[in-house]
Amino acid sequence: MLRMIKQNRGFAGALFLFAALFLIYNILHPRGFSSAVLVQNANESVAIAFVAMAQTVPVLMRGLDLSVGAVMTLSACVASYLLTGSGLQIGFGIFATLAVGTAFGLMNGLIVVYGRLQPIIATLATGAIAIGLALLLRPQPGGDVDGDLGWALTNTVWDFADTYGWADSGEAWWLAPFGEIPVPLILLIGVAVVVWLPFKRTVTGRTIYAIGSAEGAAYVSGLPINRAKLAAFTLAGFFSACAGLYLALQTSSGNADTVQAGAYTLNSIAAVVLGGTALAGGIGGVIASIVGALILRVISFYFRILDIEPLLQPLIEGLVLLTAVSIGAWRTFSVKNRLELFR
Repeated sequence: MLRMIKQNRGFAGALFLFAALFLIYNILHPRGFSSAVLVQNANESVAIAFVAMAQTVPVLMRGLDLSVGAVMTLSACVASYLLTGSGLQIGFGIFATLAVGTAFGLMNGLIVVYGRLQPIIATLATGAIAIGLALLLRPQPGGDVDGDLGWALTNTVWDFADTYGWADSGEAWWLAPFGEIPVPLILLIGVAVVVWLPFKRTVTGRTIYAIGSAEGAAYVSGLPINRAKLAAFTLAGFFSACAGLYLALQTSSGNADTVQAGAYTLNSIAAVVLGGTALAGGIGGVIASIVGALILRVISFYFRILDIEPLLQPLIEGLVLLTAVSIGAWRTFSVKNRLELFR
């Protein structure tokens, strides 16, 4: 156990920090340790957690994706048009929303691999395109998202069951052990477990880590470098689309907010670093970045209960972002032999 903690010091530290911050937050909160507070916290955390997941995959290859916030915004605007109607129409809308984000991620990968541009430059340009398309779709905030679906996916398991009539059936007893668990957390963990963990164990997934550790060595070893890069950016687009889809369900609308897109992108980088993923690449993972995103959100929760002035909140968030990035860079600059980063 101690050896595992030592090998994953960044993630272990992030997990401890989150647990401490969240515990103190609930102690200070007038309605702390209640299902209602947990649901509210979960709803405010899922979008940034998905965007942090999206940012993680390129960072593992020593790249940055500056389009994740913009792709999230575009996906939310698409969802605000399609998540209504019959069950079949809503199902198509969910698929189409995820497909848009995934396609944008694939486009990023194609530009980086075959256009041979630096990821930070390529995604800066494609992010501007995504925001432009979002503004075309939603010059003003609006949309029509299915109310039952939005309610069911932003509350507890009991609320989900009640919305679709499961709670009235004689078999509803099996929901009791986890009926108060927020559905948003189940969605977040479910996507991470179903999508990321199997992918991480594939040759392509292992190649992403190898590229971040030493791309030249990975190439000489015959690993599929181009395929891994394409997969990394495609997966980043998919996770960004998940964030946009949930944001549309949560707000019941689409909003082409440029400021919001930029804030989510910057916070995703901070969340990645706070979770223990190295900006130098090769170390970390999506699960760690989820914890980093939760830390950022818990810090913002303190603004409410401590009644911090709104004008001071961006300053505090900026200091947290700067500190997080500095911590990630410090380890890189403090070693004499780069191989020590990967021991």
